Amino acid sequence: MWPCKSGLADGRKRGLMANKPSEEKSFEAEDLSRLEIPETLPILPLRGLVVFPHQVHPFLVSRRSSLTLIEELETPARIIGLCAQKNAEDEDPRPEGLYHRGTAARVLKMLRYPDQSVRVLVQGVARIDVLNFLRLEPFFTAQVSRRRDTLRATKEVEALQAHLVNQFSKFVSLVPYLPDELQVMAMQIKEPGRLTDLAASYLKISLEESQDLLATLDVSARLEKLIAILSREIELLELGHKIQSQVQTELNKNQREYYLRQQLRAIQKELGEGDARSTEIEELQTKIEKAKMPEEARKTADKELDRLKMIPPESAEHTVVRTYLDWLVSLPWSAATEDNLDIGHARAVLDEDHYDLEKVKERILEFLAVRKLKQDTKGPILCFVGPPGTGKTSLGRSIARALGRKFVRLSLGGIRDEAEIRGHRRTYIGSLPGRVIQGLRNAGSNNPLFILDEVDKLGMDFRGDPAAALLEVLDPEQNYSFVDHYLDVPFDLSKVLFVTTANVLDPVPPALRDRMEVLELPGYTEEEKLEIARRHLIPKQRSENGLAEVKLEFTDQAVAEVIRSYTREAGLRNLEREIGRICRKVARSITEGEAPADKIDLEALQRFLGAPKFFSEVAERTQEPGVATGLAWTQNGGDILFIESTRMSGQKGLTLTGSLGDVMKESAQAALSFLRSRPERLGIAPDFFEKSDIHVHVPAGAIPKDGPSAGITIASSLASLLSGRPVRPDLAMTGEITLRGKVLPVGGVKEKVLAARRAGIKNVILPRRNEHDLDDLPAEVRGELNFIFVETVDEVLSFALCDRAAGQVSSQPAAAPQQTMLN
Repeated sequence: MWPCKSGLADGRKRGLMANKPSEEKSFEAEDLSRLEIPETLPILPLRGLVVFPHQVHPFLVSRRSSLTLIEELETPARIIGLCAQKNAEDEDPRPEGLYHRGTAARVLKMLRYPDQSVRVLVQGVARIDVLNFLRLEPFFTAQVSRRRDTLRATKEVEALQAHLVNQFSKFVSLVPYLPDELQVMAMQIKEPGRLTDLAASYLKISLEESQDLLATLDVSARLEKLIAILSREIELLELGHKIQSQVQTELNKNQREYYLRQQLRAIQKELGEGDARSTEIEELQTKIEKAKMPEEARKTADKELDRLKMIPPESAEHTVVRTYLDWLVSLPWSAATEDNLDIGHARAVLDEDHYDLEKVKERILEFLAVRKLKQDTKGPILCFVGPPGTGKTSLGRSIARALGRKFVRLSLGGIRDEAEIRGHRRTYIGSLPGRVIQGLRNAGSNNPLFILDEVDKLGMDFRGDPAAALLEVLDPEQNYSFVDHYLDVPFDLSKVLFVTTANVLDPVPPALRDRMEVLELPGYTEEEKLEIARRHLIPKQRSENGLAEVKLEFTDQAVAEVIRSYTREAGLRNLEREIGRICRKVARSITEGEAPADKIDLEALQRFLGAPKFFSEVAERTQEPGVATGLAWTQNGGDILFIESTRMSGQKGLTLTGSLGDVMKESAQAALSFLRSRPERLGIAPDFFEKSDIHVHVPAGAIPKDGPSAGITIASSLASLLSGRPVRPDLAMTGEITLRGKVLPVGGVKEKVLAARRAGIKNVILPRRNEHDLDDLPAEVRGELNFIFVETVDEVLSFALCDRAAGQVSSQPAAAPQQTMLN
């Protein structure tokens, strides 16, 4: 129970005590100094309040012991003792918990409330000392002694009194809730002790300071203490007024708009429209809790949310912080999909979507097997390399379906800005996270299959190198704490299964290439294309062209003819286009009322597609001496090329044309030097080059060509020209040449052999050290072609050149090479 509640102090601030001067006037006529104070008084403990003599104070009595004391008063004019508690939190104070210097007060009025509490109005009479407590129950009763002020009338006391009146008047003028008539009252009081009690009762000071003023009997000392306290309070009030004046002066248009918006918001709240800003903050707080962020990200989110609460909505910074928080709470920090680790299911999905590609499928099944045994394994970084149209991107989609993961695709072609990968700093207007973080947000999962398409097409300019930014993304030892420039907090990418695709690896920086496990997807054979067309391409095109319900059959001979005579590629895109072209023509004939074709055979093929686009020209091109067929590797797979040589009168000139690179030009020079070093082996004059110029040309001059693998083809072309013996028409070759006539290994053997097969070639010359590369070829390809493995140019020429007279293959060449044929 509280003997005195805080309502008294609040009343003093809000004007509750504004009537106190008038109340005091009604009692000031009586001389309280002559009022008799009994030696024994009931003691009423006060909490947080000191009552000074001559001052009128109201307070509320609600504690049981205090109510008993009030009820036993014989008359309202009964005198009681008032002592402040040392500990304001003490609910049941004991005698030792009270100050022994208090005030004898006269009870002026009592008013009882319905809750049994009593409102009491008292007037201080004199200072007293509590000598001895005589009774503790039901309320305190003590022996008291009246204490009077000590005062010596001096000029110093008069000066102190005058200064106190001035200070108190200034204080009253600075406090808006104090009435101005207090200044008049202070001027009319002649007794300095009573003046100090009046001023002290209106100061908002601590209980300790008030008790010290009550305990000080020397009026001169009390005046000095009170003047110091008033000076301090006046200084604080003046500083507050100064700050308020400065703030009021510095209000600009934006601040006025802010206050108006605050008022508008208050009006909307009163109208029941709700506080949208509070709702926004609450929603963000809920989203932050549900996001289950790591500790570092959670601290950043809470810090930014606190900033958002302080920023006005119309400020530009408010939008920046709000957007940043939206990104943080929308990222899948803890959301993940469960992997389907059923090996049989994964195998069935991969076989259903893609034909062949056994190496890639085996690698995916190995990953699943390891993941099944060890759950916390890090995702591999796979790189699918192969010509366009071989199914690299669609294979990534199939892997995601087999694993039960979300699929995210990011095309890197043409990206030149590093910020596309790492994000922009938040200091820039319109900044966003990088494409990696954006993809994860769209996926809604922290472990999707993320395919980075066309990694070999990345650019680089003054804005940075995106390939360098990918070094951290594609490193399992680093990407567990990937920091996007926009988020500026780590995000774990180690659970993501990254798959990259490329047509060639040469443009990829070595450091980035080292982080990836390369899986090559070479071009398809004719049999593989036929099977893929039967399983996937034809049903897809029939469905896309509205022929799903129409009986339309493609014969194997027709599809093989499309592959052989209408397309010449390593992938499947052109084959799908030609099949789609046929389906569209069938759909048109149906809409025009014609009877639809139910079978696409060789006869119907030319009616729908026209004349064949490709045909074998090897025999025609190699009829004359000086022409040899080579095998080349391109980004679109393997291809054949013809190298033509001619001789004319001149002075040891060698001309090379066909948009050749430096390496290929050097191969031509090495081939000519080798042939000039041994003319007798070819049966030509030693001085054949003295009065001749030789021109070597590679057709399709608009296409750049480079590399050393055409060395033996150039040597065969020159040897055919100089000896007059044509090169075999059913032969193609590839290999690098040295000045000593050695044949060195080359790359891209599988693609080159498939190109030779597509061109109808039956014999292929390869370096002996490339013999192991044939293991990657399908069995049907190895069965159709003859492979001749050579170590020297002499072996190449002995097999490649025909007889001089009949133009036929020599049955017993002059220098029989050590030949190895694989049928």
